[in-house]
Amino acid sequence: MARQTASAPSAVLAKLRFRHLQLLDVLGRSRNLRIAAEQLHITQPAATKILSDIEDTLQARLFDRLPRDMRPTELGEFALRYASTALAELGKFVSELEALRAGGHGHLTVGAISASAAQVVTTAIREILQQRPRLVVKLIEQSSDQLAVWLEDRKLDIMVGRLTEPRHQAIFDFEALSPEPVWVVCRPGHPLLDRPRLEIADIGAWPWILYPQLTAIRQLFDETIAAAGIQGLVGMVETPSIFSTLELLQATDMLSLQPRAVVERFVAEGMLAQVPVPIRRAMSSYGIVTRKNELPSEAMLQFMAALRAAVR
Repeated sequence: MARQTASAPSAVLAKLRFRHLQLLDVLGRSRNLRIAAEQLHITQPAATKILSDIEDTLQARLFDRLPRDMRPTELGEFALRYASTALAELGKFVSELEALRAGGHGHLTVGAISASAAQVVTTAIREILQQRPRLVVKLIEQSSDQLAVWLEDRKLDIMVGRLTEPRHQAIFDFEALSPEPVWVVCRPGHPLLDRPRLEIADIGAWPWILYPQLTAIRQLFDETIAAAGIQGLVGMVETPSIFSTLELLQATDMLSLQPRAVVERFVAEGMLAQVPVPIRRAMSSYGIVTRKNELPSEAMLQFMAALRAAVR
């Protein structure tokens, strides 16, 4: 007998409930029906019934029941991503509705790479808060690859960074803002600062604090080191945190390649020193990244205008 055809989208929407999405989201993170039931404050049989209702509605098996956990099927992974996204959007709607009802002007969640956040993003935030004093701005600093994941999952409204994967061209719009020059920095009094002339090959004998793989500045560093014929580093710490980097630089003889916008204030204040070694090029331009085919909110439009003004 042929398998029953899938329900029409309208029929699925009529049956799908908020509780269904909640269970999928929690179950996707816990992979355990008992734990999911506890987090939702329901009994395990009730959770089992809800999951059965979901699979009947979608006419698809979403989880393989294993002795110790529950493993999502391919369709299950798709459903979990949707549930997470839908709940995030609903949470954002409720939060903004409450803010507007209280006389505020909504929320704006901004993801930014640390270099742009150092000056451009903070300047733009200051500007938009003058225009919308009650706007609630949430600023998240992270590398571009992680920010892109959050933007795609609708956990961010807008991102200031770079596209890191070819597929991003199809799902995001990108507006370039500014290229980024970089500096090699160290602690004041570092032995390298006493040398009259430095080349890239001279810095290969020192340990480094580097940004993680897949970041634009790390790729620039790897290309620069390879072009100088340096085979390997004597030591390395990976971190995206400028605060951890600053502590390590001041306490050790390590070096770090950093966006100039991030460290020039620390150099000017004498907390760090610039190593006068020639880096032949800057990083590619960072810019405004938004989801394709979506109408931006008024707050987003004002923030984008403030970003453009800040780089000018």
